[in-house]
Amino acid sequence: QSQEESQQQQDPRQGFRDQHQKIRKVREGDVIALPAGVADWFYNDAQTPLVLVQIMDTSNPANQLDNNFRVSHRGESQSQSRRGGSGGQEQRSGNIFQGFDEQFLAEAFNVDTDLARRMKNENDNRGVIVRVEDRLQFLTPEFSEEERSEYQRGRPANGVEETFCSARLKQNINDPSRADVYNPRAGRITSVNSHNLPILRSLRLSAQKGHLYQNAIMAPHWNMNAHSICYFTRGTGRVQIVDENGRSVFDGEVREGQILTAPHNFAVVKRAGGEGLEWVAFKTNDQAKISQLAGRVSSMRAFPEEVIANSFQVSREEARRLKFNRDEVTLFSPGSRSQYRA
Repeated sequence: QSQEESQQQQDPRQGFRDQHQKIRKVREGDVIALPAGVADWFYNDAQTPLVLVQIMDTSNPANQLDNNFRVSHRGESQSQSRRGGSGGQEQRSGNIFQGFDEQFLAEAFNVDTDLARRMKNENDNRGVIVRVEDRLQFLTPEFSEEERSEYQRGRPANGVEETFCSARLKQNINDPSRADVYNPRAGRITSVNSHNLPILRSLRLSAQKGHLYQNAIMAPHWNMNAHSICYFTRGTGRVQIVDENGRSVFDGEVREGQILTAPHNFAVVKRAGGEGLEWVAFKTNDQAKISQLAGRVSSMRAFPEEVIANSFQVSREEARRLKFNRDEVTLFSPGSRSQYRA
């Protein structure tokens, strides 16, 4: 039963209040398996300390950059995290929103620029572990649940795979009817990967065709398991790229004929100019995935309001706006936040 259904049964007059992913209780001795790129948070509601031992597989095929572990945090700006290995190196990890322009954030989340500025937590020195002033309130399972998840790095052979001599070698990426994401006010995204062109499984590559309408935005997101090499084929726009420490590594105008690389785990946001913006992105994984920071299917939408409020030191109402002010998926229409412009 979803949290939304439970809340409506408790008091139908209240209707929808908050919705997030299923919350799981943990206790001493539990082992939790999380795939690469998954957003997570932990909250200790007990009276004794909670000790977490984490093991990261930096040789996982999803780690495209190198053998160094990288993590992006959302609610803190200055932190030091201890990493195992030679010399126990220290690694800085900042608020991923710090590198983005506040106007970009305001448009992406459909909020005013003051709240967008506060999301960056530029003067927040609490680190990655913060103390909650009051107890967090959300629905949780009454008892611990045992779940087993198996993550396979590849699909087993079934005996009827395509041979190279008979394999289908092409797939049209420019056909609007094949779009995976379509917003009539913002544009469309079409992907070709090993699901619809199986030979890409052998090449470990995929491609994406993007078409943004005039002044539309592609949601802030990061590449979970691939580098992205983007060739702009038409129009103009502005692109920002932010590394895992919240530093802006690119912020500029792009136009037809230019190439831009967004490394694995770097956050990206695109906004089209007055002529629209089109591109083809080549990705170094046959099932490349992104994780959105804003919008209806974003990780922000999955977090409880109280977690967001405590992470960014904002009110519950402001946290609710960050969660729900953008109800579109991946592609955002322009002009919806004109009421906030100064």
